[in-house]
Amino acid sequence: MKYSFANPWASLSLDAWSLSLEAANVIGMRMMKIAAGGAAGWTESRLMLSEKAEAGLALQVMALTGGLGATGPVAARRTLKHYGRKVRANRRRLSRG
Repeated sequence: MKYSFANPWASLSLDAWSLSLEAANVIGMRMMKIAAGGAAGWTESRLMLSEKAEAGLALQVMALTGGLGATGPVAARRTLKHYGRKVRANRRRLSRG
């Protein structure tokens, strides 16, 4: 989402809040799947751990190679975008089945 605030941190705070709500929804869907148990629950828990490690490492590589930008607001925006793509992909996947 884009908001037109003079202060970039105001817009970022709303985007972070929005992402946190979406992430909480995904966490709930994942926990329901894991709590159901069986092979699907086991697969989901392993997928969750590997995705979190992969996303964190990818963000570190971006930071070390200058991919997050040179200013705080730009780095924060790109970080939210990076994690937002992962959260939305999981929401779509978990909503299907």
